[in-house]
Amino acid sequence: MTDFVQIGRHKIGAGNPVYFIGEIGLNHNGDMAICKKLIDVAVEAGCQAVKFQKRTPELCVPPAQRNVMRDTPWGQMTYLDYRYKVEFGQEQYAEIDRYSKEKGIDWFASCWDEPSVDFIDQFKPVAYKFASASLTDDSLLKHTASKGRPLILSTGMSTAEEIDHAISLFDKSRLVVMHATSTYPCQPEELNLRMINTLQKKYGVPVGYSGHETGLQTTLAAVTLGASVVERHITLDRAMWGSDQSASVEPGGLERLVRDIRVIEKALGDGVKRVYPSELPIKAKLRMR
Repeated sequence: MTDFVQIGRHKIGAGNPVYFIGEIGLNHNGDMAICKKLIDVAVEAGCQAVKFQKRTPELCVPPAQRNVMRDTPWGQMTYLDYRYKVEFGQEQYAEIDRYSKEKGIDWFASCWDEPSVDFIDQFKPVAYKFASASLTDDSLLKHTASKGRPLILSTGMSTAEEIDHAISLFDKSRLVVMHATSTYPCQPEELNLRMINTLQKKYGVPVGYSGHETGLQTTLAAVTLGASVVERHITLDRAMWGSDQSASVEPGGLERLVRDIRVIEKALGDGVKRVYPSELPIKAKLRMR
């Protein structure tokens, strides 16, 4: 049993505050001004980290899709050109690193290919996260693990056998597993939140929840079930262009969600029955013996 995993300044695991990741992903739409606003939103809401997605487009876009034309906010272009349009490079990630440190918030990325891992590693991220789609990519999992940093593994769209195999590749002392369902947005009946407890019992590592639902209440339920990490996509406006925007949380909702998680943490307590000092006057008044 791994009691906790250290990510940056934060201990992840039972008895520690929930580590909240604001998933920016590609919701910045390739615009650094939007990116900084999203980092600000995460900081103001009380998130501990923001996360991005890093790809090498020519490696990650299937050949059959590269020349497919797509309507975008910048006009019609091939899908490959679009992927380059929204992909941040050296200058932008250097600014993300600088700005996040200035604001006092962790940042890291889900890397979809090995060159992207090598690129992000120059910034010494506090962790790496694997997207659910990458869970069966043994080469990518091993290459990322070789960097020696904490790892966060999402398990959406995966069978129990696939999860078993992926976890067997890692040192559990630096692994966090995330329950997820990879539908955007996801309906409540497919969230299957009790998987959080199933993963905890089976693997003995900190388990978190990566939510793609609309609304906040089911994410709060994940915390009551013991999620040590929570990740939600964040946006300035769900009506913005982009495939993840509709399943994202807007600034006001993010602030309420983080606030309510902190209240739930206090309310859950430690499970040890005690009589609180505030109860004693009531006890003296109402108890006959």
